[in-house]
Order: sequence, then C-alpha cells, then structure tokens
Amino acid sequence: MTFTTRPTLQGTFGMVSSTHWLASQSAMGMLERGGNAFDAAVTAGFVLHVVEPHLNGPGGEVPGIVATAADPRPRVLCGQGPAPAGATIAHFRSLGMDLVPGSGPLAATVPGAVDAWLLLLRDHGTLSLREVLTPAIGYANAGHPLIGRAGATVAAVRSLFEQHWPTSADLWLRQGEPPAPGALFANPAYGGTLERLVRAAEAAGSDREAQIEAARQAWREGFVAEAIDRFSRRPFRDSSGEAHAGLITGADLAGYAATWEEPVTLDWNGYSVAKTGPWGQGPVLLQTLSILDALGDATVYDPSTARGIHAGSEALKLAFADREAWYGDTGDVPVKALLSPGYAGERAALIGDRAATALRPGRPNGAEPRLPEFVKRGRHGDRAPDPTTGEPTVSRDGVTRGDTCHVDVVDRWGNMISATPSGGWLQSSPTIPELGFPLGSRLQMFWLEEGLPASLAPGRRPRTTLSPTLVHRAGQPVLACGTPGGDQQDQWQLLFLLRHLAGGRPIQEAIDAPMWHTTSFPSSFHPRETEPGVLVLEDRLDPAVVDELSALGHRVRLSDPWSLGRMCAVSRDPASGVLAAGANPRGMQGYAVGR
Repeated sequence: MTFTTRPTLQGTFGMVSSTHWLASQSAMGMLERGGNAFDAAVTAGFVLHVVEPHLNGPGGEVPGIVATAADPRPRVLCGQGPAPAGATIAHFRSLGMDLVPGSGPLAATVPGAVDAWLLLLRDHGTLSLREVLTPAIGYANAGHPLIGRAGATVAAVRSLFEQHWPTSADLWLRQGEPPAPGALFANPAYGGTLERLVRAAEAAGSDREAQIEAARQAWREGFVAEAIDRFSRRPFRDSSGEAHAGLITGADLAGYAATWEEPVTLDWNGYSVAKTGPWGQGPVLLQTLSILDALGDATVYDPSTARGIHAGSEALKLAFADREAWYGDTGDVPVKALLSPGYAGERAALIGDRAATALRPGRPNGAEPRLPEFVKRGRHGDRAPDPTTGEPTVSRDGVTRGDTCHVDVVDRWGNMISATPSGGWLQSSPTIPELGFPLGSRLQMFWLEEGLPASLAPGRRPRTTLSPTLVHRAGQPVLACGTPGGDQQDQWQLLFLLRHLAGGRPIQEAIDAPMWHTTSFPSSFHPRETEPGVLVLEDRLDPAVVDELSALGHRVRLSDPWSLGRMCAVSRDPASGVLAAGANPRGMQGYAVGR
C-alpha cells in the first residue's frame, strides 16, 4: 500500500475540499443545514476572502464549473471581470509603460467574484444570503487565527504599506507590526460590508431571489461601487515605481454582471473533461491531453518516469505556446482546430528526444501565429522577485508564496462544483478602508500591443490563469478538481488526472505524489519573464529520473520535497452514490471534509 499523508475520504452525504480548513468546514456546515453543493461553495468562497486574504479577496475574480442533479451538463460560471472603460493601450503608453503594472490600482479589472458567487446562489442555491454569509461575517468581525503565510506576506510588503499604502498599513500593521502566526485577526470593515449587503437583501422582502438581486445591486450600483469609484481616483505607488490613480469607475461596476457560459470539453480516455473558454488558460490542459494521446504510447501517462515527465513537459510547452499565440477574449479563437486530432498529431510530431527551449506556437487551420513583440524580444528570469506582483507560487528557494484558492463540493443529490477564486490579494493593491479589501491586479495579463488575442481593450476579459476542472463519464459528473498556482494550475492538474483517471490511483495518493512543472514559456504575470528549458521538480523524485531528465537537456531546478501544487478534488460514483475527497498537504492548510 502506498503511503499517503491523509486518507481519501469516503461517504454518501457530502464532500468539500478547499485550500483552508475553515472554509471547508464552513461549507460542510451548510450541507449539514440542508443546503446543497452550491450553497456550500458560496459559503466557502466568502470565508476564503476572510481567512486567505493574501490569496484572494472580494475585489478579485472567480471562474467555476458546475453540474446540477437536474441537469448534469457542465456549465461555466464566469466571475472574471473585464478591463474598465478607461483601460486603453494608449493610456498606458502615455504613462511610458510597455507592460501593465503588476500591482496598484492601475492594474485592476472590474471585481467579479462577489457578483458571481451571488449569481450562483440565486440560480442554484437554496439557502438565504444571511445563512450563507454568516460564517464569513463571524470570522471577519470576531476574528480567526491567521495563518502564518498571510502574516509573512504582510511582512514582505511592510515598507510599501508604511511609506505608500497607509490604508493597508492601518489594517494590516497592528501596533506597527505584521500579524503573528496564529494570532486572532479581525477585519470589521469587511464584516460590515457583508452585513450591509445582507441588510440590503432583507430590505427587498422575503423572496430569496429578490433578496439576492438587491444585494447584487448594492454591490454594483450602491455603497460598494461608490466607495470603489472614490478610492480609484487616488494615486498610489505601483510596481512601476511611480504613483498612479486607478481606472475603475462606478459605471464600470454598474455595467458588469457575472455570466453563465458553455465550457470547452475534450473526450479523453472514456471521460469528458470540461474547462472554461479560451479567455482563460483552461484549454491548455485539453490540448496537452490531446498531444499526449497523439503520441500513441501509454508510457507517457506515467508522470513519475523520465519518459512521462519529458513527454508531458514538452507537450505542455507546445500547448502554452499556443496559449500565447491564440488564446484571449476575442470570440474567434480556433478552439475546434486546436483540439482536433489532426492538429494534436502535428504538435506531437514536434516532441523529440531533447528538451525544447524555443517557443513554438502552431498553425491551426493553416493560420500564421503572432507573438507579442515583448515575447519575441525575450525576457529571461533574472530579476529579484517583487512581493507585490504576480502570482509567484514557488520562488527560486522553493518557498511557497501566495497565489490563489480553490474549492470543490459534491452533495448527496449529485450537484457538483469546481471553483478557483483569486485576485484582490492584500499585497496587490491598497486597502479601501470603508470596505475592508483591495482591488485586484488581473489587468497585468493583457499585452500593450494592438492586434493580439490578449491585447488590452475596454470590456475585454484578461486571459486569466484561473482554471477549474469538471470531469464527466457517460454524461454524469464524476470529478471536480483544481489548484492554485497561476501558470502551473493546469500543469499540476494534468499530473493529478493522469495518476487518478488513467493510472487508477486514489484521490489522495494522486495528490500526494511528487509534482513538477515547466516555466519554459512567457509568464502570465508581471514582469512576464520566460525561463527557457527550465523544469521544476520536487526533490522527492527518484534521483535517477532527475539525472536522466538533465541528460535530455532539461534545465532541472529542484524544489523542496512538498512545495509544488495545492490540489483539491471531490468525486462521485453515479452507480453507487459513493462520494470521495482529498486535499493537498503542502502548505498545511488545505483540508477535505465529508461524511
């Protein structure tokens, strides 16, 4: 029997897996109250805003994929806010910029997370807004033991807070010091924001849907929008080294609403894997599976061998090259061609016996790819990390830093959801004092160059890295999974799916197994660097495998033994109704619960 850090949980009532134990247990509490998977997920989402503020916040975003007991087909919940009306390439160029800053108000997209969670609650939940928000309000007002990484994140940006972001210093530096690990930390301003949303809801009468719509209006057009509009007019220092005002206005918030969309799916190995559209990076996972399939060699499905790691990393490089050339919120991305067997065969033929270092986008339908000039000039990873920017999941010393959250839920009726909330990190933008949270910085994923799929344009969604996954078999949902990790999200999910679905390993064993990823493509995060040929491996991997990979030309970088990936997963067997769940032990804060 293979050792695992925890058991794979099994039961028949309900399962939750998330990146923080308080969110998991709060969500389970909603299931115990008679709520469904979607009530539970909304509860978890708002609790995560409170307990993992360095990893997500209400000023950020959330994509999700759901399947309901009544309609098991996968549907995408898009809570990715767009660029505000004032966010033009000309504006940033007028400021002398060739990249959108990675932090500060200027980098903010329209907040999408809260409206998306409320849309999910309205359309598929059963409980009232007050019921699902009660745990988050309690933790915000009365406090919760803050995890050590949150305090360490504050410490990393302490001087910025003290010198340039006084509203953040007021919230996060108590008596001038960052929060100590495990210290009780409260955010009554955010608790008050949630309470005002509940009061606005209940003032609309007793109808549940009318209440939720009233709360959405209070967020988009009421006191929240007004506070964001005022605050955005104030200049604050950002990663450019200068102070700039934000671009978001009340009109931007009023004009935004979360949406339901069709997913992109791939039939693979007897399963149907569902991802978001190419406004996110989700189809990268599908392309990689297609390319591996086209190799016609089952040994590439073992991501613990040199053969499997080499093939997997090379397939990922090709898929991410296509992401750079073809993905974006344009409406004309050639998804069908990118996922076709013929195209996968063309891409698979490029995988040789040596590690590739060049960025090699393909030509779907014979079209010529176009890469950003910034990428063609090349910027390699030689800068010191900036703690205010990007999503630096793993630094060069192997220390896991803040990035994103994830939650999966399945209930006894067969409702299932995978959601990846992120953005609005405490270190990404100054705190709006009357609301208790900062804006996000997802605008940094646009390019300041015309004519690209990911070119900045008002109303367009950034090409996000957030990438939940839902898997079906014979038309029924059987697995929800995901992980934080920026550009690594679909890489780590690839390893999990290969081990669990193709290799038959139990959920927890598939999560615990050694992880790896490549950074041999342009990062989605400021300063958009590339590390040609780099392969990052947990050093638990067999040393002989590591040596073989080095001999194949990979620039191997060993990371700490438990440092890569923060996978969550829940599953359901439609035949028996048995539910299962697992959660990542890395970082010592993700937990699965269930019965």
